[in-house]
Amino acid sequence: MRRAALRLCTLSKGLLAPSRGLTQEPQNLENIFHIREVRDKLREIVGASTNWRDHVKAMEERKLLHSFLAKSQKGLPPRTMKDSYIEVLLPLGSQPELREKYLTVQNTVRFGRILEDLDSLGVLICYMHNKIHSAKMSPLSIVTALVDKIDMCKKSLSPEQDIKFSGHVSWVGKTSMEVKMGMFQLNGNEFSPVLDATFVMVARDSENKGPAFVNPLTLESPEEEELFRQGELNKGRRVAFSSTSLLKMAPTAQERTTIHEMFLNTLDPKTISFRSRVLPPNAVWMENSKLKSLDICHPQERNIFNRIFGGFLMRKAYELAWATACNFGGSRPFIVAVDDIMFQKPVEVGSLLFLSAQVCFTQGNYIQVRVHSEVASLQDKEHMTTNVFHFTFMSEKEVPLVFPRTYGESMLYLDGQRHFKSMSAPVTLKRDYVVEP
Repeated sequence: MRRAALRLCTLSKGLLAPSRGLTQEPQNLENIFHIREVRDKLREIVGASTNWRDHVKAMEERKLLHSFLAKSQKGLPPRTMKDSYIEVLLPLGSQPELREKYLTVQNTVRFGRILEDLDSLGVLICYMHNKIHSAKMSPLSIVTALVDKIDMCKKSLSPEQDIKFSGHVSWVGKTSMEVKMGMFQLNGNEFSPVLDATFVMVARDSENKGPAFVNPLTLESPEEEELFRQGELNKGRRVAFSSTSLLKMAPTAQERTTIHEMFLNTLDPKTISFRSRVLPPNAVWMENSKLKSLDICHPQERNIFNRIFGGFLMRKAYELAWATACNFGGSRPFIVAVDDIMFQKPVEVGSLLFLSAQVCFTQGNYIQVRVHSEVASLQDKEHMTTNVFHFTFMSEKEVPLVFPRTYGESMLYLDGQRHFKSMSAPVTLKRDYVVEP
């Protein structure tokens, strides 16, 4: 599944190779942005209003863009990976006034803020791929469908050094696109890789009501062909993983054995009863590893289509997951990987956002946390699931084992184990590995 976080970030090679410092002259000034310009550029592309009172009028104006939508993908000009390549600068070192937004109390960088930036960057990259030179605004509504994976590299993340993001479209279907992104931090005179990320974005029509075609992709080198092939493999892997979901199919024979052995290990040897359960040493019941939060979704957190910004949802989920891992392990946890975040339903402005985080699997120093997100409107009390998030953390010390008590919790345990096993090699914790909420 997910590549190991131990390996070097693959995006540090090829198209995404970092430059030698922020002062280097870029080849194309149109494709390099300051972090503050990203959201402004997106608003410009879709014609979104910065004033909440005008959002209805702005969306009405987008209806006029329907005529620019292609009737088929064949009617769209092909684009290259270089056409969508952009760089975004986050100058924490050279512009200290930006630092406070990204700063933790431990003087490290807030990973939740990085998730917000990656989400905005992914959308902008896709708009660059589908740019229509004859139209001032894009007729497409591009939204995040899935965070396939984010793998951390063993590099320090200091709030006093400049950061650069880069990325491009690496695969396209008819209405969807895969985006590869990398994050680098200035180390001396060079940018060193910090993480790589793979997002899947989908194109909708100008009113965000139905699918829309995207420009096809032309491959110009063996390296690009390999990236595209990997995109095809990723798509197949996601389909296979979904088809074997524990919500659809029973656990494997090995997984059933695992759950039964855990059940036997919790039976009280003093009684002959399936109901009398006791925890083994250094273990915690899964039901006691939860934390919950509630947020009101204000207009300030809206995206360019006047729904709640996906990056905001990821940040809130991550911060709750980090707190859950910290509370469970008794020490500061470090993010290792993020994967399989599916955006199932949009979140409307004004909704109540309920987040529930739970430790669902542990091994050694590792903590697998699952965050379930659901919303309810102020008028309707019915709750609807919008997202499920999966985070892998590493603690500074060995953590207790987590034991399921019910069948439902057993399925959560197996699902967490599957996500954890998607790492093909362990990560060696270093002191400079300091990525936090």
